Amino acid sequence: MRSKLFVPGSRPELFEKALAGAADSVCFDLEDAVTESRKNEARDAVRDFLRSGAATASDKTLIVRINAMDTPHFAADVAAVAQTGVDLVNLPKPESATQVREVAALLAQAEAVNGVAAPIGLLLNIESPRALRLAAELASAHARVAGLQMGLGDLFEPLCIARREPAAVQQAMFAVRMAAGEAGVYAYDGAFTDIADSEGYRAEAQLARRLGFLGKTCIHPSQVAIANDVFRPSDEEIAHACKVVDAARQADADGVGAYVVDGKMIDIPFVRRAQAIVASARRLGLLA
Repeated sequence: MRSKLFVPGSRPELFEKALAGAADSVCFDLEDAVTESRKNEARDAVRDFLRSGAATASDKTLIVRINAMDTPHFAADVAAVAQTGVDLVNLPKPESATQVREVAALLAQAEAVNGVAAPIGLLLNIESPRALRLAAELASAHARVAGLQMGLGDLFEPLCIARREPAAVQQAMFAVRMAAGEAGVYAYDGAFTDIADSEGYRAEAQLARRLGFLGKTCIHPSQVAIANDVFRPSDEEIAHACKVVDAARQADADGVGAYVVDGKMIDIPFVRRAQAIVASARRLGLLA
């Protein structure tokens, strides 16, 4: 999931176009992109589309960002979007492990009502000081949690922290990545709102990749190609990873714990990273 494209839930004319695009995943947004007066309309539009042939036939990761738990729209959103084919529900502003478990329970009920067989995962937004402090606890709260998503705008703006202050961005990203690592889930980068600044988007995506994030959110189709490019393993990375995986097989057969590949000492952590790169390359059709 190198790229995740947001589509406003109140713009159903864009739904099929988004599915036909290059983004690895599409996130139908019922929260920030929808005005209060159109919340019900957007919810109905997204629910109906998720039940359509276009959605059920899509091989993209399908995500819905619902409204937060403290809004009057939350329960209705969960009931509507728990549909077959939805991979993740994106939960904004979780503040406690108890809340995460409550969402998971409500999602399970909605799945039962709607006849959903495969459990839908949760992607939790980290966008408050409390959520950042408790990020590992939130990520570990329930087996449905698949990942943590960085929300720098919501995190920084109320605190008067510059959204593009490099030190602040890096520290927040690092904290979320460590929390996700502790919980055994992935970390996903959030939005970059300056659509015209493609180089700024690329630089932030590159930082996220260096910090081990899975991919980056796109709020405009023009950002998709950049995210796909940044989070694609390079040919050099793939070649080295294949060498490491092959060497690991031979070392295991020979009973060797550490060995050298391309002049670098290799042991288990490096093997795991190489295996992840090879798996990613195969998913992207870059390896047989």
